[in-house]
Amino acid sequence: MSASSAPPFDPRDPLGIDDLLDPEDLAIRDTVRTWAADRVLPHIADWYERGELPGVHELARELGEIGALGMSLTGYGCAGASAVQYGLACLELEAADSGIRSLVSVQGSLAMYAIWRFGSEEQKQQWLPRMAAGEAIGCFGLTEPDHGSDPAGMRTYAKKDGTDWVLTGRKMWITNGSVAKVAVVWAQTDDGIRGFVVPTDSPGFSAPEIKHKWSLRASVTSELVLDEVRLPADAVLPGVTGLRGPLSCLSHARYGIVWGAMGAARAGFEAALDYATSREQFGKPIGGFQLTQAKLADMAVELHKGILLAHHLGRRMDAGRIRPEQISFGKLNNVREAIEICRTSRTILGANGISLEYPVMRHATNLESVLTYEGTVEMHQLVLGKALTGLDAFR
Repeated sequence: MSASSAPPFDPRDPLGIDDLLDPEDLAIRDTVRTWAADRVLPHIADWYERGELPGVHELARELGEIGALGMSLTGYGCAGASAVQYGLACLELEAADSGIRSLVSVQGSLAMYAIWRFGSEEQKQQWLPRMAAGEAIGCFGLTEPDHGSDPAGMRTYAKKDGTDWVLTGRKMWITNGSVAKVAVVWAQTDDGIRGFVVPTDSPGFSAPEIKHKWSLRASVTSELVLDEVRLPADAVLPGVTGLRGPLSCLSHARYGIVWGAMGAARAGFEAALDYATSREQFGKPIGGFQLTQAKLADMAVELHKGILLAHHLGRRMDAGRIRPEQISFGKLNNVREAIEICRTSRTILGANGISLEYPVMRHATNLESVLTYEGTVEMHQLVLGKALTGLDAFR
């Protein structure tokens, strides 16, 4: 093909990545993009400034209506979308705000996924259709105040009392906690770590909301307190014992982050590109100066490399060939590069970059949380280090 017959260069899709998508992929992406533009973008700066996510139950029901909750799961009212389609949805949601993508990710990839993969048929029938419809919000209790990167050290304990289970402990930094109707809680037992499906109206369960956050402000974050919460025997997830359970859920959720981080990065890049072509200094748009063009070029390269990486991992997941180490590769690279893109965008916007009139600083501060949760930079480096060398440096 000659240069003259090639399609025109698109600054927002410079590699023509959209050519990798089929019509159904594009339809799902555009549905989520339109929903986010209508329901999130007009309000997100105000929600962020107030540190609130008002109408979260209504938002959840709307997300259920468009099939975004548990969308890569099959049956029980779930959409049965491909991994790539789920990733595209995560990208569009996080381009609006990381808090919105977190709501969807925790609901579908953590709480619903745990029940779908490890739950009994009764647990699935009781919860998954309502969760897929957004009628019941779920949360996922793994991290504790003193045990983040080392979940094997958790102190939350479940003991048998007759046929019942009694749970006692605390979980920390739990997205959706105070608005959830069901919590998937992981606890030590005499037989190893087990997961429990905990209705949040159970006596002894409380979820005080965490305030004074400077990141993920438009997201509900809570502590979970379990004070001798009594559950029936069938509350335990029967399909798994040990850390394999929660870690497989986290791997599924991290995959969504690989895509989502590129949504935040895209929002930062596009804000900088628009600003650079309209803001004038020294008699011309600042996009006409070499230093600004160098920044934009580097941002575009890292953004679209990251999207290609996400696509590659999505195709591997759809083919059943994905490994946890490969998801760590994507999470480590894409979140790290997304933060750098947003920080560079802020320099192009100058003082305006710190204003909520633009999305850049909001995305940059949100990404600081995304960098830490579901595996810190250091943990993913060690996962890859072990895979590369065969030597375990965790301890």
